[in-house]
Amino acid sequence: MSTEALLQTFLMYVVVPVWLLAGLADYFCHRASAIERTSGMFESLLHLLQFGLVGVPLLAALFLEINATVLLIMVIGLVLHQATAVWDVRYANATRRVSPAEQHVHGVLEMAPAVATAVVAILHWPDFLSLFGIGKARFALELKHIPLPGWYLAAVMLGVALFGALPYGEELLRTARGTELIRARMTGS
Repeated sequence: MSTEALLQTFLMYVVVPVWLLAGLADYFCHRASAIERTSGMFESLLHLLQFGLVGVPLLAALFLEINATVLLIMVIGLVLHQATAVWDVRYANATRRVSPAEQHVHGVLEMAPAVATAVVAILHWPDFLSLFGIGKARFALELKHIPLPGWYLAAVMLGVALFGALPYGEELLRTARGTELIRARMTGS
């Protein structure tokens, strides 16, 4: 197996599944710490923001030809995700106890997009270097010439739905209800 094929296999069958499972583990950590009664809906909204900041680059990498634009989307998403993660943890630490297990899960959630971005950059090194003016940058957005297997795309989208969108949607609803209950107690209604 070539180095390129090995890196792509590692990305597809190790990094992406570990990333999805860590997202689900983080949801269960939030549920165990009852964020609906502590940090509330604001923290849940930060989680959804982080989900979007990694979701857009993931979708781009899955469906679009990798070039300077897609790599730029990935790098910007990574930087913004990391900044939001710091904001999220700072807020969470001020409002609730963040367990050691949750801290370790956060480590995986911070490193997975960094590793994914690094692997994609390595696989498309000339396009990555073009972001720094070395070589000619390609910026056209186009669908992959050789798409990833349909079963793989379906599996990833199902994983995103089951391990990300549904749990974090439930978390948002739970924290919204918790915020309403807290507000009602405070106003005596």
